[in-house]
Amino acid sequence: MKPARITTFLPLLLGLLLGACGPRPLAPIANRTSGAPPPPASYSVRRGDTLYSIAWQYGLDHREIAVWNGIGAPYTIYPEQRLTLRKPTATARQAAPPAAAKAPVRPQPAAPTSRPPPAAPAAKPQPAAPAAKPAPPPAAPSRSPPRSDPAAPSTTRSVGGLAWRWPTRGRLFRTFNANDPARRGVDIVGSEGQPVYAAASGRVVYSGNGLVGYGNLVIIKHNDTYLSAYGHNRELLVVEGDNVAAGQLIAKMGKVDNDRAMLHFEIRRQGQPIDPLRLLPQG
Repeated sequence: MKPARITTFLPLLLGLLLGACGPRPLAPIANRTSGAPPPPASYSVRRGDTLYSIAWQYGLDHREIAVWNGIGAPYTIYPEQRLTLRKPTATARQAAPPAAAKAPVRPQPAAPTSRPPPAAPAAKPQPAAPAAKPAPPPAAPSRSPPRSDPAAPSTTRSVGGLAWRWPTRGRLFRTFNANDPARRGVDIVGSEGQPVYAAASGRVVYSGNGLVGYGNLVIIKHNDTYLSAYGHNRELLVVEGDNVAAGQLIAKMGKVDNDRAMLHFEIRRQGQPIDPLRLLPQG
């Protein structure tokens, strides 16, 4: 009976030893790249920045930055101005600057009294020249309101009081992912130089290339809730302050890393990125 027990026990022992010496399963690697990094405590304004572009860069609401820094509409900022980008821990009342004291008015010495000079003889009245006919004021240049491009995608979808439409034609290459900072919008593949349109009516609040990772970028404010952005353009056709209509031509598509012609399109709601497909027409 003893040899039989040993024969039965040996395979079991051998299996345990081999399992202990074999490779162990690796622990899952946590993804630490999800989510955008927190904004710095403060930011020094650079030439070309706007309050909207700074808020866009750090995923903040431009109205919050304005409140934190005591900036009123139209949110004008200046180069080298230091902005607070985090909510103050305690509300500190800032004493209003004292009103400028008026300089005391020094009494002027009275002029010495003297006899008035004799009145000069009245000049002989001359016949009045005929009044020249005033020239008509120059006519103000007539500027027709912006209109949508007939070639722009015409299908619309009403969300948030706005009629949204696709910003360009092409193939959807990459979709939105809230956990990936590189996918805060959608990427649409097309041809270099093809038209890029305003997805809804609004006002241009940024037009430039100062935001890293966006190339030539246009940001449009549609209302107090929604903003949209159009990145990686070859050419920008609007400037800050322009009012644009839905479907108006605003840029021409460029290439990303000289490889693929593509538009990067984002929509922010109260400063936070949302999936553009929730607002754009489907089908």
